[in-house]
Amino acid sequence: MNEKNRFSLGKKMYIFVVAAILVATFGATIISYFINVSQIDAYFKTLTIDNARNFATMVDADFMKELREVAESEEYQAIRDAAEDAEEEAPVQEYLEEHGLWDRYVDQRTKMCRYLRTMEDIKYLYIVVWGGADEQYDMYLLDDDDNPITQTGYYEEREPEFIGVDPSAEIEPTISTGDWGWLCSGYAPVYDENGAYICHVGCDVGMDEIMEERRNSLILMLLGSLAFTVVVLVLAGFYLKKALINPLNALTREMKRFSPGEKKDYHDAGVIELDMKRKDEIGDIYEEIRSMQIRIIDYIDDITAIQRDRDVAELEVRSKNRELRRISREAFRDSLTGVSNKNAFDSRCEEIEEMIRSGFSKFAIVMIDINCLKSVNDNFGHNAGDDYIKGCCSIICEVFKHSPIYRVGGDEFVAILMDVDFDKREEHMAQLNSLFEEAYARTDLEQWQRYSASAGMSEYTEGDSVESVYARADKLMYEVKEEFRKKNGIVR
Repeated sequence: MNEKNRFSLGKKMYIFVVAAILVATFGATIISYFINVSQIDAYFKTLTIDNARNFATMVDADFMKELREVAESEEYQAIRDAAEDAEEEAPVQEYLEEHGLWDRYVDQRTKMCRYLRTMEDIKYLYIVVWGGADEQYDMYLLDDDDNPITQTGYYEEREPEFIGVDPSAEIEPTISTGDWGWLCSGYAPVYDENGAYICHVGCDVGMDEIMEERRNSLILMLLGSLAFTVVVLVLAGFYLKKALINPLNALTREMKRFSPGEKKDYHDAGVIELDMKRKDEIGDIYEEIRSMQIRIIDYIDDITAIQRDRDVAELEVRSKNRELRRISREAFRDSLTGVSNKNAFDSRCEEIEEMIRSGFSKFAIVMIDINCLKSVNDNFGHNAGDDYIKGCCSIICEVFKHSPIYRVGGDEFVAILMDVDFDKREEHMAQLNSLFEEAYARTDLEQWQRYSASAGMSEYTEGDSVESVYARADKLMYEVKEEFRKKNGIVR
């Protein structure tokens, strides 16, 4: 072999070890990172939704219901739009006072601000009215005092991650980034005394610092993994060279020296001789190579004597061949019924597959399963069961005279129809079913003489394999068998 094109086992082992260590180390790093991320995300989601739920218990549901009705009115929206454009809060305040909502508005807003400033982790706290699941906009009903009151009733486009949410239930917390940075957002619903949905308490927890720490942590973990990988690779390379590569190279050099021939002893033929007393696979390989080389030399020494005994050897070979043919015939024959067995069927299937690839397409498979065999065995013993199997087999062979019959299981037979039997397949199937129905109807006979079997036939079509034809026949047979059970009141 050209040494330039040679890709040694040592190189392959080095590549494998490098790849395995890199994958294992960085895989473990990434898994550890994502486990940590998942735990942190779960904590913030729990923190967010718990605060949303907690403040939802402080919300005056009746007031929010009244405020929502006012805020959704066209009159209020017109006043709010004008006030927002003019950057004046007075029109909105006056409108809420006219409707008797201002004092409660201030009270509810004060509670929100107090809660927001008490809980340092919360970045935003607000009350929002979600539209339907398919709506694109939601109305903000109440914000803290960092926002003008003109924001009350303000419609804002829904965030993409919340498109399609159920607005009548608690909304699963999500983590996202946008104009306000990284936020974990959760929403707890507020219902009136009748259980009707009014609004949601929205809670946003800021995660900018966490995300920055997360990025820095990932970088440090990757750098640490890289440093660890380099150290491990150096140690692994040193160990591989000493424990595997060097011994294999020595074996290779010694094997190339081996040159057996007539009248050569072990030393002249170059039988391998190394100081390699190892109790591992390389030691086993060394011992096996040495034993093989010794056997080759011994074989060459004995070949002359073997040639002298050629006639005796040939006689023994012919005798063994006859024995093998006898064993082969027995291996492919079912001892009970005399028909071919499962081994023969598998072999024939392989032959038919080859015929299909050559263009052969006219054959059918009949799957036959004996009915009531278990009942016969249980009630009358296995001798009666054997007679019952042979009787059913006899009917099958009588119908399909020109086709091979195979016993593929204790109570299963297969017939492969070709030529004459294939051309008359429908007629033969009708005859088979008729014979079994007549035998089963003979109530004057013993149960093991009332032969019965269910059969299904499938024909080869273009694109089929022998297996697919067999599977269809098997399925059809079980459908017939199920009909037999229903008809005769037999339960498996």
